[in-house]
Amino acid sequence: MDGLTLDQMKVFLVVAEQGSFSAAARKLHRAQSAVSYAVANLERLLDLTLFDRSTRKPTLTDAGKALMADARTILSQVDQLRARSRLIAGGVEPRVSIAVDVMFPMPALVDTLRAFREQHPSIPLRLHSEALGAVAQLVSDGTCQLGISGPLQEFPDGLVKRPLTSVRVVSVVGAGHPLASHPRPSTALLHEHVQLVLTDRSQLTAGNDMGVLSTRTWRLADLSTKHALLLAGFGWGNMPHHMVETDIQSGRVVQIQPEEWVDQLRIPQYIIHRTAQPPGPAGQWLIDRLHSSCAAGDCGDAGQRAASTG
Repeated sequence: MDGLTLDQMKVFLVVAEQGSFSAAARKLHRAQSAVSYAVANLERLLDLTLFDRSTRKPTLTDAGKALMADARTILSQVDQLRARSRLIAGGVEPRVSIAVDVMFPMPALVDTLRAFREQHPSIPLRLHSEALGAVAQLVSDGTCQLGISGPLQEFPDGLVKRPLTSVRVVSVVGAGHPLASHPRPSTALLHEHVQLVLTDRSQLTAGNDMGVLSTRTWRLADLSTKHALLLAGFGWGNMPHHMVETDIQSGRVVQIQPEEWVDQLRIPQYIIHRTAQPPGPAGQWLIDRLHSSCAAGDCGDAGQRAASTG
């Protein structure tokens, strides 16, 4: 088996596709004897007969039919290897990893990643979804090359931060919750009820409560759990508007406006990467596409004013 070559497999497939050794020879611009010799060598190494030569035109045997898919897969993988090696040699990163804040609109992210897959089909992508300081932590420690991060009081040293967009945040409560009948609750009233708050899986914002008004809190590690508990009436909390817009319209949740918050809240979103490792061509393409999508209004409730929230 050590003598198997890619050329033998290629010739085998061309003969099978063309239906004869002579047609394959014309296709490959080779002598018919060279084509026959390559196939015979492959059969010898595999210890199988791939073509029935008893008829005027060679036909695939059952073994030949079974091995065609394997040969195609091997040649396809080699083509991918060559394509990736050319990209890497040209400076394109071998893979792209990105951490995304849970507040960032998922439809906008999915559209961007779909376009990335079409533009860079040979480059694998790793995606992490995190909250608060965990995005910056993953970029800072080198786990991810890029991040879409919300605001931090202080970003780690060695990170470049550039504005991307901002996400509108609203305070909501389940329709059956007592606060649902108080559209402008006072801080004193909010103190009496549990506030559902995202917690940080990093140490960057540990102990820093942003937008937390209640003295009674439940800490949750992910936004989907927070959403489910809000719908179930466990408390009130702040959510990205794009995630609860349908719930508000259907009456499953009620939007409230704490009296001390005069303006709408927005959470800024930043593109971040390490200063010492700027994005390569594929990463920069992804950044540019995100900027274009957000500028076109595809990032949900994007805006310029920003404030942080719990």
